[in-house]
Amino acid sequence: MSPERLAAAPLTGGGPSPRRGWRIVAAFAVTQTIGFGTLYYTFSVLLVPMATDLGVTPPQVTVALTVSVLVAALCAPLVGRIVDRRGGRALMTCGAVLGAVALFGWSRVENLPQLYAVFVAVGVASAMVLYEPAFAVIVSWFEASARANALLGVTIVAGFASSIFMPLTAWLLSEFGWRTALVILAVLYGLTAIPLHALVIRHGPSRRQPSNERATIAREAVRGRPFWLLVVIFTAHGAAMAVIGLLLITYLISLGHEPLFAATVAGLLGVLSVTGRLVTTGLRRRWTAAPVAAALFAVQAAGALLLPVIGDTPAGAIACVLLFGIGFGVATITLPHLLAERYGTTAYATTSGRIAFFAITAKATAPLAAVSLSQAVGYTNIMVTVSVLCGIAAFSLFGYARL
Repeated sequence: MSPERLAAAPLTGGGPSPRRGWRIVAAFAVTQTIGFGTLYYTFSVLLVPMATDLGVTPPQVTVALTVSVLVAALCAPLVGRIVDRRGGRALMTCGAVLGAVALFGWSRVENLPQLYAVFVAVGVASAMVLYEPAFAVIVSWFEASARANALLGVTIVAGFASSIFMPLTAWLLSEFGWRTALVILAVLYGLTAIPLHALVIRHGPSRRQPSNERATIAREAVRGRPFWLLVVIFTAHGAAMAVIGLLLITYLISLGHEPLFAATVAGLLGVLSVTGRLVTTGLRRRWTAAPVAAALFAVQAAGALLLPVIGDTPAGAIACVLLFGIGFGVATITLPHLLAERYGTTAYATTSGRIAFFAITAKATAPLAAVSLSQAVGYTNIMVTVSVLCGIAAFSLFGYARL
């Protein structure tokens, strides 16, 4: 059976209890927010204190985060297959346990090898508990008509993870030091994510499909052009988002802006990511997911390209960040729709995990490459490259919509 025929088959419904599906959404809204907050966003707040305490440089410490993201990418395909075969409850509960233990272990490190080893565990835990497996569980519960709102509900709340946990971590750091701060965050994460994953999460009816059918869907998907277009789209876009997330403040300062202004403007990206998801979900009532996301990616390309031209003025910088930020969180909620529309939900986690391998790897390596090249080619050329990547994603997505 071809992927297109499988996509035309009825998608799995809301399961035996639709209310349970929405309870799962509510649980994920909590666990994804705390998960991203503790396993990812705390790192930037603790970077300098860690480096000082360990007697190393910030770049050496930053390698740990790159290790974590790369490990998560390597684990993504396997995690996807497990979720398709066995559901998300056991996997995500074990991942939450590992995440809490890794946070505690992070608080005890005394040197770089220990730090890197701990962040291998953080990477494995992240692959087991963050968006990819959570979305797979949600997709298995909801039909297309309700899936958009379910995904939006989780990502709107989780979109504020940085706004909540970066100030919280900074306060804990000032009050208790970075080691005790991590212990507190480990306890917070463990006491919320472990019971919520164990007691609330259930996988929807799609897991009841025969395993050979799942394997057939995944195998035929990888053989087709649409799948590899999705790889190109979300790898290019993910790389662009990662570079902007790392270099935007630095670039705005290089254009002559004060550090406070640059940080404040860059902080708009978090709010705009939520706005973009709301806009995308609203537009999908009239148009399909692919052209909506493609249009927003094209707007982002324009914003990145204009930044070197008009970004040296406050109004120009704000305008460019607004243009770029409106699509900052769109990819997160678009990929699940595209996969479910074309391939159905039976092998969703497997196909999603394979795409995540490429996209997450790009997110891990692109910022390091951009930082390394910025001294040789200049920040302006880096911004032009970001624009090109967004343009590739937009153009490819318009092409994908016609397949």
